[in-house]
Amino acid sequence: MTETRPPVPPFDREAALKKVRAAEDAWNSRDPVRVAGAYTKDSAWRNRCEFFTGRAAIVEFLARKWARELDYRLIKSLWAFHENRIAVRFQYEYHDDSGTWFRAYGNEQWEFDANGLMRRREASINDKPIREAERRFRWPAGPRPADHPGIEDIGFGSEP
Repeated sequence: MTETRPPVPPFDREAALKKVRAAEDAWNSRDPVRVAGAYTKDSAWRNRCEFFTGRAAIVEFLARKWARELDYRLIKSLWAFHENRIAVRFQYEYHDDSGTWFRAYGNEQWEFDANGLMRRREASINDKPIREAERRFRWPAGPRPADHPGIEDIGFGSEP
C-alpha cells in the first residue's frame, strides 16, 4: 500500500499553509515516530552540520534532540512554495539541563514526493541564549494554540 500524507503537490497557498501547520504540530508533539511518519523511508536530511538518511535515522536524531532541548516549543511560518517545494522560517525555544534558555532561529527547505511525504529537508539553525523572562512561547506542551501569535506577530528581528 502506498503511503499518502495530504495535502499533496503541487501546492497552492492554502495547501502549503496546511502542510506547514501540520509539521509544526507534529514537531511540538516531540514524538520522533510521529514526526518521522511524514517523511519518505529514504528521506535525506541536513540539520545544522548533520547529514543522514531514512526514518530510523530521523527517529534517532529527534530522540537525541529532544533529550537535550527540554520544554521545546516551535513556531513555523510559510516563506515560499512552488510545485512540490516549500520553504519555511521558524523559531523555537528550549532549555538545556542546566536551565539555560535558548531561542533558535532557522530556515528549512522541503521537497515532497507525489504522495505528500517529505523526501528532502535542509535546515539552517542558529541558537541565541535568552533569559527565562524573554521567552515568547509559553503555551502548555503540545500544539501551539490557534490564538497564539505567529512569527509575523511576535516581532521577528526585533529582539529585546
